[in-house]
Amino acid sequence: MVISQEGIAATSQVLASQAGAQILARDGSAVDAAIAANAVLGVTEPLMTGLGGDLFVLYWDAKTGKLTGLNGSGPAPKALSPEFLAKQGIKRMPGEGIHSVTVPGAVRGWYQMHQRFGKLPWKELFQPAIAFAEKGYPVHEGMEEIWASPGIVRGLRANNESARVFLPGGKPPETGQLFKNPDMGRAFRLVAEKGPDAFYRGEIAAAILNTSQHLGGTMTAEDLASFAPEWVEPISIDYRGWRVYELPPNSQGMAALEMLNIMETKPPSAGGAFSPEELHKRIEAMKLAYSDVHRYVADPRTYDAPVPQILSKDYARRRAALMDPTRANCDVEAGEPGGSNTTYLTVVDREGNVASWIQSVFGYFGSRVTVEGMGFVLQNRGGGFTLEPNHPDVLAGGKRPFHTLIPAFMERGDEHIGFGIMGGAVQPLAHAQFVSNFIDYHMNLQEAMEAPRFSKNNAPGCDVSIEFRVPAATLQQLSERGHIIRIQREYIESMGRGQAILHNSKTGINFAASDPRADGAAIPEPVRP
Repeated sequence: MVISQEGIAATSQVLASQAGAQILARDGSAVDAAIAANAVLGVTEPLMTGLGGDLFVLYWDAKTGKLTGLNGSGPAPKALSPEFLAKQGIKRMPGEGIHSVTVPGAVRGWYQMHQRFGKLPWKELFQPAIAFAEKGYPVHEGMEEIWASPGIVRGLRANNESARVFLPGGKPPETGQLFKNPDMGRAFRLVAEKGPDAFYRGEIAAAILNTSQHLGGTMTAEDLASFAPEWVEPISIDYRGWRVYELPPNSQGMAALEMLNIMETKPPSAGGAFSPEELHKRIEAMKLAYSDVHRYVADPRTYDAPVPQILSKDYARRRAALMDPTRANCDVEAGEPGGSNTTYLTVVDREGNVASWIQSVFGYFGSRVTVEGMGFVLQNRGGGFTLEPNHPDVLAGGKRPFHTLIPAFMERGDEHIGFGIMGGAVQPLAHAQFVSNFIDYHMNLQEAMEAPRFSKNNAPGCDVSIEFRVPAATLQQLSERGHIIRIQREYIESMGRGQAILHNSKTGINFAASDPRADGAAIPEPVRP
């Protein structure tokens, strides 16, 4: 772990962590540092995050002990509908291209957080990102590995602006190669100098609309100008004496909490966190929770999901009763309760305030559509909709899609932990594994974060991916119980990339972890002479 009495910034990219730590050293708040680090991530991890994506935040105020939630996810353009897509001959919700684009919520989300919890001037927060965009930065291994994959390259080449910006010389940059994006630097300068209006009403908005129009999209000036993030009340459960928090729908945080509730119905395995009994329980609990989240989570402004019922201990016991301890369930159905890719970061400042912060363009390079002259991609969050007429997540103009982004927080007594593990659909099950490792098996933050994980993108089927660091005997016994195992290499990015910070409000000491599955680090605030 990284341990310090000063503030700490933990992100998936070391240059972003450094930028956050430098902001803390200048008396910036946790939110100031998070915005600065997030902006740098938009430059150094353009595959994952940036100006064209959405934002979700949990913020713990050390003085009041209050936890505040922000949903900065944007809706579909008002003119985008199943009927519109049908006229284009589209029968399934696109996962990329201009019709997968929803209104980006990050910039206005940053601004609302800064207005409420920031200390430093807004303009100062973007200077590191501008410098890296204009002067360049050396590409790190984790990004190069994904950037160079054939599918990503093909997707970028399908959009002329994406190919121009992100395939310098016609190919992806190599590890250590200096990559510059002056167009993105220009966009960040506009945001820094003119605030969110530059993005939602001004020069950047005009570029977004021009790009959309050239590709036959439906985005309008009103779609951008009318967007506002929403302050929300976090949802939570008690897990073995710890209070664990997530954000409510339209995010999938409910799945992590339901999974933990189901796991809590049975004691930790005497064989340890990587025993066949424990992993079987986690995998089966995940399937039950995911079947519910994909059935019931949607934009709460259009659908009233039965969240209290799904998070009740009684419902968890009913769902847990469906688990066979000796056999994998390959056909899990949603219950009757009644009633990506991403970048995650967390920051604690010297006052003990904790920002649990997640932002994303969803798929690698989002929609693969780059805003003309601005150097950033637009997210493909519209892919979270369905065209099934009676489904809660059916596409509708002005509606927010199902969202994978989930920042998390947990506390007991004097210990307060901001944490998150990005990775699209993998996030809830990765959260639950981290929480169980820490609480049930008494691992420290770093051990709990880098411990072997399993992953699975949805409830149906008995397929499951597991890192090969899990003991061979466990893999063998899981296979005998009917799990179809795909063995993955160690510390693979597809298992999620996480960060965590623990603040002890009694001692004032901070502890941090950074996942080796990413290019990041937890960096303490430099001590001032």
